[in-house]
Amino acid sequence: MEIITHKCPNCGGALTFDPSDQKFHCPFCFSIFTEEEVSEFEAKQQDATLVNETLTQTSTTDPPPEETMQLFLCPSCGAEIVTDETTAATYCYFCHNPVVLSGRLSGDFLPNKVLPFKIEKEAAKEKFLDWVGSKKFVPTDFYNEDQIEKLTGVYFPYWVVDAKGQGEISGSGTSIRIWRIGEIEYTETKQFAVHRKGDFRFKDLVKNALSKNTQQKMVESVQPFPLENAIDFKNQYLAGFQAEKRDIEYQMLAQGVETELKDYAGTLLKNSVNSYTTFREKNRDLSLDSIENHYMLLPVWLVTYRNDGSDDVFYYAMNGQTGKVSGVLPISYKKLGLVSGGIFAILAILLMIGGYFL
Repeated sequence: MEIITHKCPNCGGALTFDPSDQKFHCPFCFSIFTEEEVSEFEAKQQDATLVNETLTQTSTTDPPPEETMQLFLCPSCGAEIVTDETTAATYCYFCHNPVVLSGRLSGDFLPNKVLPFKIEKEAAKEKFLDWVGSKKFVPTDFYNEDQIEKLTGVYFPYWVVDAKGQGEISGSGTSIRIWRIGEIEYTETKQFAVHRKGDFRFKDLVKNALSKNTQQKMVESVQPFPLENAIDFKNQYLAGFQAEKRDIEYQMLAQGVETELKDYAGTLLKNSVNSYTTFREKNRDLSLDSIENHYMLLPVWLVTYRNDGSDDVFYYAMNGQTGKVSGVLPISYKKLGLVSGGIFAILAILLMIGGYFL
């Protein structure tokens, strides 16, 4: 497993990706580089064969099994970095330099696309405080200084599916017309043989590729993502952020995806039958001519929180491109009790005043 810190071409400091200008910044000499400049510099520093094996290698064999937790050494300071088996980019907690575990995003695990962060951390912090500030009964610990610093930009793995197909449905349509002449009501019922046929195309169906249930809910809560902004993957975009690699293969999802697409296509055809009082479907024939899948990393700002003595995990998540936010927040029963007590006290005073004047 190769561990990478992307170095500044001028001073050798650790580069980080800045969402505000989509460029790479050195915090030591304050140099700024484009992705092309960083890639060109790194290509000159490495043997072409090593670059090819590390970044563009494809493999026909299954990856070797990995332990649940793994230990690496930071290439900048030598400190130990402990990660779980799906982490692909993180920080060194000693020197704070970003590191990329490139072997976890190479070969069969090399993403096709990445949707870079567009919202920088300071803006993410401000939005987090604004959002939490509107929630009256959230514990102060959820948004104190230490908690805010835990706000982390994470790239999550997803399968993105495009498909083409065709289908047809047939059934019986009923048209009912009712009118009245004088005291007599008339009803006219007509039966029709109905047939609908069409081609359909689906684009950017997003399916989770990580089995961690909590993280899955976090990402789904801030969808959709503007996938048209995705670019070809380069691991430089991970510098300064955390990243997860997939642990769900597309083959595990293929049958469910096909069923989902066919069901949706059938619904579209059925919804086109809208000129009848009732419609009863009798036959359906749907087929997919092509299905293409792409492995993509999507950006989310994330902070989690656990109450003392509780296994419940609360979280705040924000779409790293659009700024859409969501969360499952804890409740401070102390704050709730103070407010309830205040309301009770006010009511008691009002009742006493009302009784006095009576």
